[in-house]
Amino acid sequence: MSLFSKKKEFFTAEENQLIVQAIRNCESRTSGEIRVYMEAKNPYVDPLERAAEIFAGLKMHLTDHRNGVLLYIAVKHKELALFGDTGIYEKLGKEFWNEEVRKMISNFSKDNLTEGIVQCVYEVGEALHQAFPYIATEDKNELPDEIVFGKI
Repeated sequence: MSLFSKKKEFFTAEENQLIVQAIRNCESRTSGEIRVYMEAKNPYVDPLERAAEIFAGLKMHLTDHRNGVLLYIAVKHKELALFGDTGIYEKLGKEFWNEEVRKMISNFSKDNLTEGIVQCVYEVGEALHQAFPYIATEDKNELPDEIVFGKI
């Protein structure tokens, strides 16, 4: 059994496309990488630890500039985490990450899951753009843009 599956029934096709397109739009302006990982339940106590495990499993730590960001959501447990690699985490500081999580929680509490994800992706994408702007001669898309679905 694989930790990462291709199951995509959680979102409508339109919602899925909105999220993936947000990732692609943002990544066209930065060398950074953004991934979204969804699962039903978090098997661990701390969502940030789970996000770190998934981050490693997706090999996001292997980006050239250590500027990958993972948005982790455990839907049924109503948990989330935003995990940034060392290159971007240090540049933005703890308050940026905490504020993004607060915004997502606000959106999710109003049943705006897709909108909350898209907003977070764009705000993280803008921060990545400021810290790691796209350089056409050097940058490439290092990781897939599709949403990764665990056990939903």
